[in-house]
Amino acid sequence: MTKLVVEVHDANDLMPKDGQGSASPFVEVDFDEQRQRTQTKHNDLNPYWNENLLFDLNNPSGLPSKTIDVVVYHDGKGGHHKNFLGRVRIYGVSVPFAESEATVQRYPLDKRGLFSHIKGDISLRIYLIHDPSSANYTPPPQATGVEVDKGTPLQEININKLEEQQEESRVYEEKKKKKKEKEVRTFHSVGTGTGGPAPPPQPSMSSGFGFETGHMKEKAAAAVETRTDFARAAAGPASVMHMQAFPTRQNPEFALRETSPPLAARRRYLGGYRGGDKTMSTYDLVEQMHYLYVNVVKARDLPVMDVTGSLDPYVEVKLGNYKGVTKHLEKNQNPVWKQVFAFSKDRLQSNLLEVTLKDKDMITKDDFVGRVSFDLNELPVRLPPDSPLAPQWYKLEDKKGIKDQGEIMLAVWMGTQADECFPEAWLSDAHNISHANLSDTRSKVQVGNQLRVTTSSGKPVAANNPIWDDTLWFVVSDPLEDVITVSVEDRVAPGKEEILGRVVISLREVPIRTNETAKLPDPRWYNLHKHAVGAEEETEKKKEKFSSKIHLGLWVDAVYHVLDEATHFSSDLQPSLKHLRKPSIGILELGILSAQNLHPMKGKDGGTTDAYCVAKYGNKWIRTRTLLNTLAPRWNEQYTWDVYDPCTVITIGVFDNSHVNGSKDDGARDQRIGKVRIRLSTLETDRVYTHFYPLLVLQPSGLKKHGELQLALRFTCTAWANMVAQYGKPLLPKMHYVQPIPVRHIEWLRYQATHIVAARLGRAEPPLRREAVEYMLDVDYNMWSLRRSKANFFRIMALISGVSAVFRWLRDICYWRNPITTCLVHFLFLILVCYPELILPTIFLYLFVIGIWNYRFRQRDPPHMDARLSKAEFSGPDELDEEFDTFPTTRQTDIVRMRYDRLRSVAGRVQTVVGDLATQGERALAILSWRDPRATAIFIIFSLIWAIFIYITPFQVVAVLVGLYLLRHPRLRGKLPSVPVNFFKRLPSKSEMLL
Repeated sequence: MTKLVVEVHDANDLMPKDGQGSASPFVEVDFDEQRQRTQTKHNDLNPYWNENLLFDLNNPSGLPSKTIDVVVYHDGKGGHHKNFLGRVRIYGVSVPFAESEATVQRYPLDKRGLFSHIKGDISLRIYLIHDPSSANYTPPPQATGVEVDKGTPLQEININKLEEQQEESRVYEEKKKKKKEKEVRTFHSVGTGTGGPAPPPQPSMSSGFGFETGHMKEKAAAAVETRTDFARAAAGPASVMHMQAFPTRQNPEFALRETSPPLAARRRYLGGYRGGDKTMSTYDLVEQMHYLYVNVVKARDLPVMDVTGSLDPYVEVKLGNYKGVTKHLEKNQNPVWKQVFAFSKDRLQSNLLEVTLKDKDMITKDDFVGRVSFDLNELPVRLPPDSPLAPQWYKLEDKKGIKDQGEIMLAVWMGTQADECFPEAWLSDAHNISHANLSDTRSKVQVGNQLRVTTSSGKPVAANNPIWDDTLWFVVSDPLEDVITVSVEDRVAPGKEEILGRVVISLREVPIRTNETAKLPDPRWYNLHKHAVGAEEETEKKKEKFSSKIHLGLWVDAVYHVLDEATHFSSDLQPSLKHLRKPSIGILELGILSAQNLHPMKGKDGGTTDAYCVAKYGNKWIRTRTLLNTLAPRWNEQYTWDVYDPCTVITIGVFDNSHVNGSKDDGARDQRIGKVRIRLSTLETDRVYTHFYPLLVLQPSGLKKHGELQLALRFTCTAWANMVAQYGKPLLPKMHYVQPIPVRHIEWLRYQATHIVAARLGRAEPPLRREAVEYMLDVDYNMWSLRRSKANFFRIMALISGVSAVFRWLRDICYWRNPITTCLVHFLFLILVCYPELILPTIFLYLFVIGIWNYRFRQRDPPHMDARLSKAEFSGPDELDEEFDTFPTTRQTDIVRMRYDRLRSVAGRVQTVVGDLATQGERALAILSWRDPRATAIFIIFSLIWAIFIYITPFQVVAVLVGLYLLRHPRLRGKLPSVPVNFFKRLPSKSEMLL
């Protein structure tokens, strides 16, 4: 007997139905008077079933005439009530006759009626199996629950086990045969192209990508076919890669996860407390971490230990097995150290703190000078904003307890990471790092190598007065300490130039433009000095009696803003000059709490990770301390930024420190662990967000999850009126619109801005290296990537499918699919015709109602990296290898040829769509251009007749006649296209003029 197998994999982005923003979905499948259902997934809008449903099929030849109805319900009231979540109808003609030909496909859920509010999609795999008693069909163990013995061949697993389990859940609720439906409504179905005749044709005007731009009446199936065509084009030869047209939903491990850490700000937010000064940072977005602080300031009156009468003192601070050491000072009996040590309370192994002063000896063992001991139970506790604890003098004891070894100034207290000493302190988590290398784990919060060339003067070499009239743009940053060198060169041969003269100008001498209305400075003549090398330079200067001149207009324009990030997720949109910037509208507070399940980045060293975080917002970069040898670091550091525009993005990256041991190797690079981007405009004001964000990194081997980063985030508005007004202002400064930067310079300026930022941060202590800066700024965002192209294409198709849904709804009304809805539309239409002044109020009231209705379905969590939207989770190895290839390419010729052919295939389809857009526009312009004299004559005569008819006929009558004609009953409609559509498609375009 033949069986029909329906594999129900998962669903995505379902509509909440339980009143609490969630749902408990299950799937019911009807086929040939047989009904089966899956299990219920409670409180899950992205359920994952992975269940197989089997149906008997007595006559396989009759399958093309049957349909498979898949309905998703919400299981409410303990199973006694179910709410409709969406449905899909699949024609039997699209079912493949073999499992090997079946693929997982995603189907958008369709409505049941006009008032259904449905969203989401479902992933299914459908196929036939024949004679299961002898077939090699092997159901997935995780889907069927069949326990497979490792010693049993898979071919011996019989399908009867699966049938027994499915028989237990099979329910026959309908005993009588269903009546045939008078009207067959096609739901979003995708044929596999295997076996049987084609499904009933749907009216469409497919061209190129499966649709003709300008006509949005096609079915969603056309859009799905479009996606499949693009996937086939992108896939290339089957021997290189294979890509599914409909990948399954995003892995749940890549999703955002909300947490509830014990934060003071979170408790205050949940309790409804809103008091206090909003601009005061209370360090309440992180968990308190307690530390024992020891501030070693200085010593005095130390005894002489060496026979030479000298003393090289240093201090050793010891607590259990942890020991911190200051630097030693040569020949100094009154040393000054000013070093702070911090021991984590979680790692305290003793109740006794020993501070020992020793004499450094390069040959023998270091000499003991004296010590001071403290009982931890007697130490004071300091919590900011308490005043700092003043250091005190303590007498040093020798080994016999005699206090005559001098004095040492110390301050010892218990505090938290909010202490101002914390950033500079030696921490017990870095006990195996020397003081010299400590700067690589603790952070403290220009024009360079830019070359531009004018176009050639276009005149012969003998010309003595060349004219360029060219504008060159450079990026500069404060302080203006660099110089600009202008050289005039003569191209004597291809690839060979000879310098005719040059002038060096300091940027401090260049005038600065400080407002939009300021007049540009007048150009000046500068003397060109002849280029000389070495000792000849002075001689040439003495011999020089005459010098050429160059006419230059130089100025520093501070009213622009050069982006160092991609425009789509920029964090700073203000002018460069500080006094042109608007007042801040709020503050952004970020608490970097912890990370978990980090991937071991140093496998050769035993699987360790030395992680630190970097955050960038505006022109302020922050870097946390590096936590050594842990896959679950806990930073608990809090930072604050002023916010000038809510429509900006903060970027947080996690890296593995490859320089903790003072490595100066240029090849040592800090490895990327992952990155998070959050747009401030998606955050509610004053709400504290605490989530674990997945750290996803795209590598040539595929998408990898390197752990999770826990953040606490709060956006506080201090000027509501200014923030609301900001939404009506331009994104960029005024000069970007009055005198825009030429397009050919924008990407070059961004590259130079990135270079300047990397150079500046590379001089920090510790340096933030170029690889980290480039990863944070996404310097390669504009490079070609097939994966990004597919992601953008699917985004466009999602928008088109939404517009198509509106046209399908209008078409259903016009074709009387739901008579009640059509009658209501008739009633509303007649009211608006009789009272045309109600049209605009009705439209805006409808928009208001839709917005209020969608409020309950709003996004509750901040945005995060979406692997499915990025098409990263299911990208093939060849796509990723192409994305990570250098520029120019370093791959072999045959691989480059294959990729070039694939690119041509994809570009051909894009070219077709662009051609279709141009065709529709040219047809519209041809109506009155007399390119087709007969068509233009027909149109203008028709326009004259309509002008007279509308003039002598009341507007309400014309509107009623046109509306009733469009809403006429299907019995009054023909199957051929309408006259206006035929007329428009016959208009000429310029496509026949192309070579």
